[in-house]
Amino acid sequence: MKNIFILTFILFSFVLPGYAAGDNNLYWQKGNEYYQQKQYDSAALYFELIAAQKPNKADVYYNLGNTYYRLNKIAAAVLNYERALKIKPDFTDARDNLALTQSRINNHIIPVNDIFFIKWWHKITRPDYANNYAIAALVLFFFVLFLYILKLFRKAPEKLQMVQLPGFVIFSCLILLALSYFSSANATEQNSAVIMQSDVPLMNQELKGKPLTLIPEGTTVKIGSAKGAWIEVVLPDGRSGWIQANMVTKI
Repeated sequence: MKNIFILTFILFSFVLPGYAAGDNNLYWQKGNEYYQQKQYDSAALYFELIAAQKPNKADVYYNLGNTYYRLNKIAAAVLNYERALKIKPDFTDARDNLALTQSRINNHIIPVNDIFFIKWWHKITRPDYANNYAIAALVLFFFVLFLYILKLFRKAPEKLQMVQLPGFVIFSCLILLALSYFSSANATEQNSAVIMQSDVPLMNQELKGKPLTLIPEGTTVKIGSAKGAWIEVVLPDGRSGWIQANMVTKI
């Protein structure tokens, strides 16, 4: 029942918020019009024109995911749902539609669960938290500055003159700045990709012999080191190996 509901949502609903002025606004309107007219190739073209400018808008990639799903381009749909979730991790519709799309992948690789503290770290360093951490750090900085100004004019209450309080606040400020840095890094790093071809051979480190396995199209992988035209990848189930770099598109 859940899959039927999600599919119905994809087929009959669409995100139609207002968008940026100028050309992007025109592209957005045209893309929505073509989608509603079921001219999905044309809709994808206009949404791709917006995406090429890297707008950092989850709705653009979500609409692209829906459009490619309708075009039966599973890998492209997965890629754009993943991009939407990278910008907005709590985008429930994108996450549900991604799960539905992945269920259509032949020989889909079931991911293993991360260790609890890795999940915890990913949650607190979400890309969309970067600005919040930076603002909180700035507020704490001015709070410390305010305490010292009060102390300078000898008007601070006795409790505010404790040395421990400014020290604790400064330490908290540094922690927030560190979290802001890691969250920003998560927003810009490209350490994940989607397999864009069917049955991509996963080779051993020597790049010789028979493939370790064949990776189905639409699989999301982690990217490691590079060796010429080859890159190291980690599959959702933890297996690793080497594939040709032109077989993936980074998220």
